[in-house]
Amino acid sequence: MNTHFELNEVTKRLPKHLHKFVVKQPYHEYTAQNQSVWRYVMRMNVDYLSKVAHGSYLKGLEKTGISLDKIPHMEGMNRILKEIGWAAVSVDGFIPPNAFMEFQAYNVLVIASDMRTINHIAYTPAPDIIHEAAGHAPIIANPEYAEYLRRFGEIGSKAISSSKDYEMYEAIRLLSILKENPNSKPKEVNEANEKVEWLQNNLGELSEMAKIRNLHWWTVEYGLIGTLQNPKIYGAGLLSSIGESKWCLQEEVKKRFYSIEAAEVSFDITKPQPQLFVTPDFANLSLVLEQFANKMGVRSGGYEGIKKLIDSKNLGTIELSTGIQISGVFTNIISNEHNHPLYIQTKGPTALSNRDKELIGHSINYHSEGFGSPIGKLKGINIPIENMSPRDLEAYGIYEGKKVTLDFDGGIKVEGEVITGTRDLKGKILLISFKNCKVTYHDVVLFHPDWGIYDMAIGVEVVSAFAGPADPCSFENLGQVSETKTHKIDYSKSDLELYSLYQKVRDMRSEDKVVESDIERILLKLISDFKNDWLLPIELLELAVKNNLEIKYNILSYLERLKNNKEHQVLIENGLKLIDVEVN
Repeated sequence: MNTHFELNEVTKRLPKHLHKFVVKQPYHEYTAQNQSVWRYVMRMNVDYLSKVAHGSYLKGLEKTGISLDKIPHMEGMNRILKEIGWAAVSVDGFIPPNAFMEFQAYNVLVIASDMRTINHIAYTPAPDIIHEAAGHAPIIANPEYAEYLRRFGEIGSKAISSSKDYEMYEAIRLLSILKENPNSKPKEVNEANEKVEWLQNNLGELSEMAKIRNLHWWTVEYGLIGTLQNPKIYGAGLLSSIGESKWCLQEEVKKRFYSIEAAEVSFDITKPQPQLFVTPDFANLSLVLEQFANKMGVRSGGYEGIKKLIDSKNLGTIELSTGIQISGVFTNIISNEHNHPLYIQTKGPTALSNRDKELIGHSINYHSEGFGSPIGKLKGINIPIENMSPRDLEAYGIYEGKKVTLDFDGGIKVEGEVITGTRDLKGKILLISFKNCKVTYHDVVLFHPDWGIYDMAIGVEVVSAFAGPADPCSFENLGQVSETKTHKIDYSKSDLELYSLYQKVRDMRSEDKVVESDIERILLKLISDFKNDWLLPIELLELAVKNNLEIKYNILSYLERLKNNKEHQVLIENGLKLIDVEVN
């Protein structure tokens, strides 16, 4: 198979429709300052998180081979992740929730390849490689949590969205891109922020996808584990944020026991969360997930499941009691006074499947204009069609070449000449095809003989309703890649000059060739031309302290002056602690 990304034992299982979301990691675009930001954040996190994170985190960092000194290459991560049955692919920022979940279901981490800028070193509104690689990857080295994540993806990818969910996804994606780009105009950011806030306040009734996104947020992203009084951190959003990992454990942040109620608690991505949820252990996460799945259409089906699909206005699937699956955009349901489905209809390309495999001859090309079928039992006959033996079918006139009238409970009538039936491997009848067929509901014509062959799905009830197709191969271009792309930052001549200084210091450290006069020249350049940069002086001090150079006192004095900028004070003090320099 030819792909634009590296395939291994895990990624080769990905269905083709997910390939479009994968991008090549732009490693050559990471600046030397990006590398220093990675190094600072990772060293800070490991120093602090060793005290407050779940024990799996540090073990996972070691097991996944994530370096503290440089941004990881995707290929290198994959060589190590495959040992624990996982893989990683690079993507462009946020991807649609259903696609994100589906990657997880295949044991693949999606890693946003962008790198946060120094202005967002403590927290970034956009997904970046620190969040993904250093937040998510280490924890999946814990087998129990890894299985939870996989199972979450499997269930979450079947969650039905509302028509507003995709609009919310696009709004959040745009906001995160604008906030992370230093070239963005304040007006653009404010307008995007206002749109996200408006959508968050006007979503209406939460869809399955919105609810399971809430569960994902309160566990995978912002989860705490242990006791309410002394929780530990395991959520990737907290593990990858210097600021939030400290803030989240403060008393001002309410701690709540994690239960299925968290599905109803929405989050505001633009503000700190007023509460976080604490699970006693990873097993409880799986328990809550199963409780939620039991309420989803994928397990309950019925009228409610079909109604969710109609309201979503997106591609979805229903499965009938025989196992036949109908995949398309559902537009109509006829039901009785007890909300029992009597007839379903799709519009546009529709595919029929069984056991997640398309039935031969029933692709979207054949059912290009839609599909409709009755559901239920025949009037006055106790035995459903699906349970009829060949002898029963013949007795009721449902036989090849015979003209038949089938009156269903509820008022659906099918009149036509039987052509053939389609059965599954066990002999259960899934489909009956008619010619010269008319289908009516009282006086309403649902199918006219002039429209061609009528294929009637067999089943007394809808046992499942879920997002997406039964067989992903049935639909080309499944899933939608956002037209809003992450912005490539335009660097000024001054920016590039600063990054060249970062690279010189990086080379000194990697080659272990530290010359005091070189450090002095770089320091003087920073003092004269780059007065707002605080991170490179810390790296210079680290080299000076390690090599016991006299210039360390000048650098320390300069950093003390930089601390007068309140935005940098805490960051500088934390950096000084990392290199074991006394803070006066």
